[in-house]
Amino acid sequence: MPESLLDLEKRRSKVLSQIVDLGDFRPGSVSATRGRCGNPNCHCHKPDDSGHGPNLRLTFKVEGKTVTESFPTATAQRKVEAEIATFRRFQELSRELVATNEKICRARPVEDTLTPQEKKLRNRSNAKSRAK
Repeated sequence: MPESLLDLEKRRSKVLSQIVDLGDFRPGSVSATRGRCGNPNCHCHKPDDSGHGPNLRLTFKVEGKTVTESFPTATAQRKVEAEIATFRRFQELSRELVATNEKICRARPVEDTLTPQEKKLRNRSNAKSRAK
């Protein structure tokens, strides 16, 4: 059985209030990098050495360009990971909001808001005149 319009509107209000309560969030992802330094005598240049790292970094886009930030502390890393998790929740809620609004649009009855002049225009025949 399809949901009633009232139920859908309540669901939309609930999703909107969940979005408002989210708190701080940001897009991006945390990834690990490994590498070799510039010191040729360092252990990282020896065969079969995995190099330095893993170094965790935040990666995100700004105006279509990828930006990478390093974390100064483990606490900063945990903070960013929590903000990214909140962003993922925002994305889920946003998809749910759009889906609910689509259902509301389909369920809401059509209201006749045409003026009498607009109704006359709509009722005109689409047949073309044969007169030249």
